[in-house]
Amino acid sequence: GSEMCIRDRYNSEASILDTIRSLKEQTYPRANIEWILVDGGSTDKTLELIQQQDFHPDQWVSEPDNGIYDALNKGVKMATGDFIGFLHADDVLASPGVLYRISCALQNSGADGVYGDLQYVRPLENGEFGLVRHWKSGVYYRRKLSWGWMPPHPTFYLRREIYERTKLVNGEYFDTTYSCAAYYDFMTRVLGTYEVEPAYLMMVLVKMRVGGVSNRSLKHIITKSKEDWRVIRRNHIGHLHTLLWNNLGKLSQFFQKG
Repeated sequence: GSEMCIRDRYNSEASILDTIRSLKEQTYPRANIEWILVDGGSTDKTLELIQQQDFHPDQWVSEPDNGIYDALNKGVKMATGDFIGFLHADDVLASPGVLYRISCALQNSGADGVYGDLQYVRPLENGEFGLVRHWKSGVYYRRKLSWGWMPPHPTFYLRREIYERTKLVNGEYFDTTYSCAAYYDFMTRVLGTYEVEPAYLMMVLVKMRVGGVSNRSLKHIITKSKEDWRVIRRNHIGHLHTLLWNNLGKLSQFFQKG
């Protein structure tokens, strides 16, 4: 079966080459990868840098959109592969064997989806990445959902037919009425309402680049909490403790290394 990687972001000239390199270095056969690039109409050198490479997307679109969730919806609609995963322009696949391991895990488990661990990293002057935070996902149990648990979305690969089966009435996969909680809504719908059981691949699959200063302002936290509560009520996955653990539970990740 084929994997599919979508890259989306906007004006990402500083990081896009690292992202592409991590995809190009995969040991998984290129013929089995459907690479769809979704760009929001970048005005910097992002597209120019991509075009200069000898490694090109199978399909691509560059046009103004209504944010990241709109871009993801476009990418899923364009996809023809068996499984869908996302590779954002600030992210890199953690090692050359990632897609091969994901493919093996999907075949061996027979699961409709797979997820793994995520590292938040900061670029260092020597070209390497320094670890900021290690997100060790752990094995999935359905009861974890009511305690605010979610797999890291950049590591989540899901069978394409599940996207079709679980999409919203308006045809969207990711609800664009959310400004920051559409991933959470999607996960609770797929894992909770539709009871998809993903397999856990116990390795770091993705490294996510973060800036030097956190943008988690009070306003952002309030907006996210309001949207998370809307998700919890809409998908019937818990109560107030779910909201609390969804935010407080992340603190432990700052103390996990390795």
